[in-house]
Amino acid sequence: MGRPRAFDETEVIRAAVSLFACRAYDGISVDDLVTHLGVHRNSLYKVFGSKRGLYLAALRWHLEHQVRPLLAKVTAAPDPIRALRNMFVAGTANPDMDLLLLAMVERAPVDPEVAEEVARTMRGFDAAIDLALGDGAAAADDAPSPLAYALSAAILGLRLRTRTGVDAAGAGTVLFDRIHQPQP
Repeated sequence: MGRPRAFDETEVIRAAVSLFACRAYDGISVDDLVTHLGVHRNSLYKVFGSKRGLYLAALRWHLEHQVRPLLAKVTAAPDPIRALRNMFVAGTANPDMDLLLLAMVERAPVDPEVAEEVARTMRGFDAAIDLALGDGAAAADDAPSPLAYALSAAILGLRLRTRTGVDAAGAGTVLFDRIHQPQP
């Protein structure tokens, strides 16, 4: 009979989300994971199978517990555009989108399973923005309106610029204020 697990799997996954959101997948070794997460190498392999297995668990947890709740807040808000602005501009230092962002640019092009997780989330992201705009697709399976697609790209671009140390809050404020103004 094996020893009982000496760590909380959810806590390890949450810590892995933070690590993978800060550094590139290929820039993190198994030794880094063991050190940062406080988990024995054998336990990591037994529970997650591999570094990639832990990454997928972390990505899925991130999408379910950090990204989708942000989108749900937007769609449930009385003023969805203001909710978008408050979440993604006022909180440009908020890292709740960072693992998604890194997964999009780093892992999705080379890992079909990551690509599918990212694509599913982006369909939901675009649908939430469409609902906020009152402009087109209402379901995650529908094609986004061109404005929702562009706004999704702008939001992610603002977050990417913020990660590089650029203060993008001003640009984001202008963008959302412009969208929020009634058109003549």
